Amino acid sequence: MDELVERVDAQDRVLGVVSRREAVREGWLHRVASVVCRDGQGRFLVHRRAEQLSRFPGHYELGVGGAAGVGESYEEAAARELSEELGTSATVCLRFKFLNRGGLSPHWLGVCDAVLSEIVAPDPGEVAWHGWLTESELQRTLQQWTFTLDSQEIFDRYLACRADPALSQKRCS
Repeated sequence: MDELVERVDAQDRVLGVVSRREAVREGWLHRVASVVCRDGQGRFLVHRRAEQLSRFPGHYELGVGGAAGVGESYEEAAARELSEELGTSATVCLRFKFLNRGGLSPHWLGVCDAVLSEIVAPDPGEVAWHGWLTESELQRTLQQWTFTLDSQEIFDRYLACRADPALSQKRCS
């Protein structure tokens, strides 16, 4: 069964409930959450998407995420995706959101971050490989490996947000 999402407008206000498949097909805005994961040393988690996935199979990705369900906040969706894809839990914090017109269809992308102490059991149906990269290693691999279309923009905005906390949605501890 196709998942249900909230169709939203250009200001991220809910218009109604639709299937994700329909939102993508029609180009309707909906919400997607992504979480940038760091470890205790400040390295970034990068993963390669499984080959059998319908969206961007085999591509590398900076964020772990997916569509926000009906009534789900960006943070709730990000925490759920961490559990589903990596088999772990962590406190996630919304850092920023932007209207993402790249990828399969336009959507609001809420980018959260989290510090992970462990990755318990990545779902092999979602994650083919994962590893930790320093900021400079990530900058280099973003140019060398095939990443999802939004990974570079997420990284650039994440660094800008970190450099200027006023750009962040809220303070998280």
